[in-house]
Amino acid sequence: MAKNRVIYQSEALYVSKDATSTAAGDHKQLNRVQSANYSFNISRQDVNQFGQLSKVGSMVLEAPTVSMDTSYLVTDGFNERALGFFVSNTTSNTEQSFISGFLADGDGKNFYVTTVPEGKDANGVTVSGANNDAIGIGNAYLTDYTVDLSVGSLPTVSVSFEAANINSTAGNLIETPAVSQASGTKLDGIVGLPTAATGNAGQEIALRPGDVAIDISTFDGQTIVDIDPLDTDGAHIQSASLSIPLSRSPLERLGTKFAYARSVDFPVQASLSVNAIVNETTARNLADVIDDESSKTVTLTLKNEAGATAMKYTMKGAQLVSESFSSSIGSNKSVDLTFTTSVGGPDDVTNGVFASGISAVAAF
Repeated sequence: MAKNRVIYQSEALYVSKDATSTAAGDHKQLNRVQSANYSFNISRQDVNQFGQLSKVGSMVLEAPTVSMDTSYLVTDGFNERALGFFVSNTTSNTEQSFISGFLADGDGKNFYVTTVPEGKDANGVTVSGANNDAIGIGNAYLTDYTVDLSVGSLPTVSVSFEAANINSTAGNLIETPAVSQASGTKLDGIVGLPTAATGNAGQEIALRPGDVAIDISTFDGQTIVDIDPLDTDGAHIQSASLSIPLSRSPLERLGTKFAYARSVDFPVQASLSVNAIVNETTARNLADVIDDESSKTVTLTLKNEAGATAMKYTMKGAQLVSESFSSSIGSNKSVDLTFTTSVGGPDDVTNGVFASGISAVAAF
């Protein structure tokens, strides 16, 4: 029976191990997904000539631009591992750059948005059913990772990708959306996806804003506002946003329809924006602050209801770049602080962003 509409109940989002993956074991469902958006744009060049007012035709000279973004609730680090980020276990001492898996060129990942018949939950329904649909995004590359924390809202992650191709299939045969970027031709293959579920056994339902701790106390000697967490009269943090943008340049050559690679534009700067209600200020002089070139560490710790650290972000080699105050009639005086750090190589453990999660489940 034809669907009248599609809502979140009937959809599930999957990510592949890599662009050439087809086996069900090489695909994982992302959990606690809140949104999924995707689009493509084709740029065409009109061909005109003397003697005719209208165009002779139009041709595609550049590879189409396919974009995809999704958001999900922060839980225990499993989603990040599935997407290709390096997330150590909170009980281990392993440390590696959070985005180390995205610094080198590769074939990217594939995403699949599956849809089951109207009125049914996607969870527990066989993906390859005759009445199911799937939209695939092929050769997707990360362009941004942002985690947002704020009073009154569940901690949320937003990720954006640029891709090479998109396709749609109906029925029990899901075709891979991946293309061979070297030749510009589509790959052949039928993809198997695991049955959707509510999440990994024991996974956190969600993390609460009341269990978030942001430690920027290492900058207490540089800011005008009092940010000492041990001082009850210090600024009261309302929100924080950690962003890691990875802009990419498509590399093209004669003889191919698609970019043969999408390389990261270096250097990469991660930034942390913090908004707080001002209580007290301290004696500071900008002339003295600018003489302090030392780098410091900032941590964002998210705990579960049991009080254990479920997810932790550590920003190393960070420096304060701005402090902006805002005061007006009817509003609390607030301050916005911005910190940045330069992302280092995969083995650099003194600069960049690092993450650990309570989940010990390997993505693949």
